Amino acid sequence: MRGEIDRIDLQLLDLLNRRATCAVGIGDIKKKNSLPIFVPGREKEILEQMTAHNHGPLPEEDIEDLFRVVFQKMKKMEGMAD
Repeated sequence: MRGEIDRIDLQLLDLLNRRATCAVGIGDIKKKNSLPIFVPGREKEILEQMTAHNHGPLPEEDIEDLFRVVFQKMKKMEGMAD
């Protein structure tokens, strides 16, 4: 089971870095078009989608907590885009 967790962790790392790459690209577009980095409705939409697709064993509250951390880090990445 530990080997499986190690493989999953590497996949998560890859996916988070891919998401960060997208966030940097989005940040660049937002800067060029003078758009706000933070779009509250978008975060709500993503949280609703993630909780709707969650089939456990993680409870909805934990899914929301995890994604809020991801949102916070990605907003930082968007702000760093050149």
